[in-house]
Amino acid sequence: MSEKKKFIRKRLPPWLRNKNILKPSSHRIKRILRKYSLHSVCEEAKCPNRGECFSMGTATFLIMGDICTRNCRFCAIKKGRPAPLDEKEPENLRLAIAEMELNYVVLTSVTRDDLPDGGAEHFKRCVESIKNMDRDIIVEVLVPDFKGDLKSIETVISSGIDVFNHNIETVPSLYEKVRPMANYNTSLNVLKMAKELNSKMPVKSGIMVGLGESMEEIEKTLDDIKNTGCDLITIGQYLQPKHSNLTVDRYLTPEEFDKIREYALNIGFKGVFSSPLVRSSYLAHKMFVKVKNG
Repeated sequence: MSEKKKFIRKRLPPWLRNKNILKPSSHRIKRILRKYSLHSVCEEAKCPNRGECFSMGTATFLIMGDICTRNCRFCAIKKGRPAPLDEKEPENLRLAIAEMELNYVVLTSVTRDDLPDGGAEHFKRCVESIKNMDRDIIVEVLVPDFKGDLKSIETVISSGIDVFNHNIETVPSLYEKVRPMANYNTSLNVLKMAKELNSKMPVKSGIMVGLGESMEEIEKTLDDIKNTGCDLITIGQYLQPKHSNLTVDRYLTPEEFDKIREYALNIGFKGVFSSPLVRSSYLAHKMFVKVKNG
């Protein structure tokens, strides 16, 4: 019987070490999630900031289950055939958010290509459940591409969300390798449609670096994203979560992330988070407040 291959990650540079420390206060968030049968992308995607965010009493909710219908090679979330939607999830979200005493909520999901609308109506029910509890709670959604369907995007935006987020993830030359079931132009169009549907609503996106792209490709991708009308952008270092995922090509230095931030600001993004451990929902409230305050 062959021995299972041990997962050995490339040695991390100093600026990426010792970040994910689970503090005692983070266990409260985990208990509440389990109590209401909810998932967080923080755990499912093995986010390096989950210890910090949990200790601050924040979490990004992963709705529509924890099994994705796509096989993006950077992602740690399980792939396969998802279970039917949990009709109690909108109510359970409301109860968990009330118990956590959150005033800024991020909802994301697995991709549900098995559903006719990609789960847009379920997104809407979840957002409305939160807003019906307290209209002052700010809700950001990080959505899949819905196969570029305008009606699905309209459904999500009509729910009363405050921020619309859809990640481009990587440069176009790497899409076949990184996101084999997705399309670069489709994702750009999702951002464009969202902004056209509600020009006053902040639209946000994010990319990973360190997968083999050049600095010129990063800048061209940022140009493409900005041209959709996107307001906010996050740029972070890709970290290999499991042995089955893509390996890291290289670790960009903090100085390189500063250069990317400067470029993004210069081409007109209103808010830019560019740092090795930045993820799409990291300090989302801080970015929202910064943009709202000009």
